[in-house]
Amino acid sequence: MRADVEYSPVGEGLGMRDFWLYVWMRRAALIGAHVTGLGLSIIISLLSRPGTSLFSWHPVCMSVAYCLCMTEGVLIFSAEGSPFCFKSRKGKVRLHWFFQALVLIAAATGLGFMVASKNVSERPHLVTWHSLLGICTLAATLLQAACGICMIFPKLLRLSSPPQRLKLYHATCGLVVYLLATVTVMLAMFSDWFQATIKGVAWWAFLLLPLFPTLVVMNQITNGYLPRKKITS
Repeated sequence: MRADVEYSPVGEGLGMRDFWLYVWMRRAALIGAHVTGLGLSIIISLLSRPGTSLFSWHPVCMSVAYCLCMTEGVLIFSAEGSPFCFKSRKGKVRLHWFFQALVLIAAATGLGFMVASKNVSERPHLVTWHSLLGICTLAATLLQAACGICMIFPKLLRLSSPPQRLKLYHATCGLVVYLLATVTVMLAMFSDWFQATIKGVAWWAFLLLPLFPTLVVMNQITNGYLPRKKITS
């Protein structure tokens, strides 16, 4: 005999008072993720003093790409709401694509400034874990963008997978890209430039800050794509 048992992956078994507390905690976490992404981008941009050297534009472009644009591009689909006025799914998808296009443009620009800076200073490329993982993150970002194109034009590309499965693949790959980006940003804080700029307790705070929006994004994606029914026999 088979039975369908409904379950929710989050907030299960809570009373009404606890449920509303839980809802407001999730909303507070979402706001915190927005503020953290924007704050990291602004602070890193200020610390790098853009225009003082070719390298100074690299942290600016990369922080805007991954700390700000990629974070906002994912959180636009949050069930807890968004600071943007779009309510329809189509509007959110378009804004998502806009943010991801900015990610590609800013990341490519940041890569160009880094390559130019290395060439001018005659320093070797790809000699640190940050640079190696950064290249992997850029490659994964391009693959994820290609996956997104497949979702928009499945019939044109003659894909046999159903739309829901494509969405699951896209969300899963997106989470992997975001995790790669988070680790890359954290590794950047071990660089000589950043450690010479930020020291002591502030350095540890900056090291841990990228983890907060990452946890919010992970929670959003896993809760959004976990099965809502558990089938038992």
